[in-house]
Amino acid sequence: MKSFGQELPPPSFMERLKAGLTKKGSLSDSLVGLFTRRKLDAATLAELEEALIRADLGGAQAKAIAAAIGKGRYDTDISDGELRALLAQEIEKLLAPVARPLVTDAGPKPFVVLVAGVNGAGKTTTIGKIARLLTKSGAKVTLAAGDTFRAAAIEQLGVWAKRAGAEFVTTRQGGDAAGLAFEALETARANGSDVLIIDTAGRLQNKAGLMAELEKIARVIKKLDPSSPHAALLVLDATTGQNAISQVEAFTASVPLTGLVMTKLDGTAKGGILVALAARFGLPVHYLGIGEGEDDLQAFDAGAFARALAGVE
Repeated sequence: MKSFGQELPPPSFMERLKAGLTKKGSLSDSLVGLFTRRKLDAATLAELEEALIRADLGGAQAKAIAAAIGKGRYDTDISDGELRALLAQEIEKLLAPVARPLVTDAGPKPFVVLVAGVNGAGKTTTIGKIARLLTKSGAKVTLAAGDTFRAAAIEQLGVWAKRAGAEFVTTRQGGDAAGLAFEALETARANGSDVLIIDTAGRLQNKAGLMAELEKIARVIKKLDPSSPHAALLVLDATTGQNAISQVEAFTASVPLTGLVMTKLDGTAKGGILVALAARFGLPVHYLGIGEGEDDLQAFDAGAFARALAGVE
């Protein structure tokens, strides 16, 4: 209860993440009452497996998690709290191997990060937030507005560059994105940047022309630095659910991905897709995003995410 005249502090990142992952229809919501009136028998484990599948964890992972929870506990009583704790432990085991930070201070400079994603995934905003995190840590950053299709994207990235204290390279709307990327790398070298982050146009994974343009950007910057891009990140919208799997497959075919960023986790009850992606591809998950604010992107913490997904208090 707040005192008279005293404002409560705003909810933390993890509180907001948990609020999104425990809303109606979520995995946590579907577990309510599941283990409070029955023993841990075959029927109850089957219901648990179905709940995990509905939460987008994937069939194989759901089966493995249910089996792990039932092992050694079959036909015994289990409380709701015990179930959620065990579930969080099993989910964390699957996610821990992919919870790896984006490391930009090893290797050549500038460290070139190419960022891709479908329309509406939050790609440009995510780039701005990553730039802010990097500049706060002391890195010099250049941002390249490679989404030349949308004037709004160029303007938006320019605003983020200013907020982050980053250099900004742009071109006219409709300009050649590959040429812009080449120019941006030249500029980043000249101004002594530690990191160059290149935005790209949002593209549907089934549009061959746009995917070919992404390949061209990667190919052109290799003319200046054969080892670039040093990281290729895919920004995924958590609300797309299982469609995220086909996105990873398609983008990997064009530009070998090195990591993932999952956004809009405050807008979905099915954050389990992150578990399915981890099991399927094993790509590092660098960041989670939950909103539009400057502090709404944080490094991925497997344990905290697993506890939020399972609804552990």
